[in-house]
Amino acid sequence: MSDKKQGAGKLPELLAEYADVEHQLSDPAVHTDQAKARTLGRRFAQLAPLVAASRELDAAHDDLDTARELADEDASFVAEADALTIRIAELEARLRELLLPKDPNDGKDVILEVKAGEGGDESALFAGDLLRMYMRYAERQGWTTEILDNEPTDLGGTKSATVAVRAKGLDSAVWSRLKYEGGVHRVQRVPATESQGRIHTSAAGVLVLPEAEEVDIEIDPNDLRIDVFRSSGPGGQSVNTTDSAVRITHIPTGTVVSMQNEKSQLQNREAGLRVLRARLLSAAQEAADQQASDARRSQVRTVDRSERIRTYNFAENRISDHRVGYKAYNLDAVLDGALDDMIDALVRADTEAMLAGTE
Repeated sequence: MSDKKQGAGKLPELLAEYADVEHQLSDPAVHTDQAKARTLGRRFAQLAPLVAASRELDAAHDDLDTARELADEDASFVAEADALTIRIAELEARLRELLLPKDPNDGKDVILEVKAGEGGDESALFAGDLLRMYMRYAERQGWTTEILDNEPTDLGGTKSATVAVRAKGLDSAVWSRLKYEGGVHRVQRVPATESQGRIHTSAAGVLVLPEAEEVDIEIDPNDLRIDVFRSSGPGGQSVNTTDSAVRITHIPTGTVVSMQNEKSQLQNREAGLRVLRARLLSAAQEAADQQASDARRSQVRTVDRSERIRTYNFAENRISDHRVGYKAYNLDAVLDGALDDMIDALVRADTEAMLAGTE
């Protein structure tokens, strides 16, 4: 059986799931468990467009039948029948898109990491620009952000930063939008430190991970080695005089997470565990499903200028995404968080590739 037929066959199952989720959400007892209510609410929001399209398609078919019957007696209904035929084709295409296999992480929040790469101080300044861009984009989307860790530089750049990005209410679009941002970002501009006006090229890396709930990844405390040390700021200056910074090592995998943003050792430990869970979840998914690995092939491995997914050209005010050939001359707006047009182009290309695979 083709993927297309399998997708169509799933529609009754998904409609039944929507009805079940709707019923559960109507039960006041469910809302005493906030985690469960949040999960159900997000699933309800994910299924709602599919249900709406299915209902509209059913109504359009009914209207078409009626218009065709009336057209036999009144020619004025012929045009209406023709318009409904076109509308039904559009709705069927929309439904095919909505029935495509979903990324299992699309309903998750995100842990986003930005790291300076080649280019020294200029790379760190650019990493700081990227961090602000994502913070502004999240603000525009109505999401919340929490800086879990940040290593600033003397010039006001960012050596490395880790941010949790979370949706509010029933919104479940954080991963589905930000997952395309993982990779190497290249900048071409005259650095603030350049006295002769020459354009330099440098790079920064972005890693996007779906945030894991404790139920997604269970970590055995015996598998952790936790070291504490004194936080340090730009130039090696002490941020505080207590050993509040935390380094967590997951012994079975060798994964290491360091946190020093908070003054409390406990807060840094909790933030570190959130990042560790996200990294372990991503690694487990990649190991279990080669398709997941393929979907992350653009995620940054080494922050090298040659492995870029996007270029930010300041002289031309140009932004270029090399994966889909997207180009626009509104770099200033993009850096202020206007990412939707570019992300929409990536989503469309992703959808078109999946649709082509079902034919």
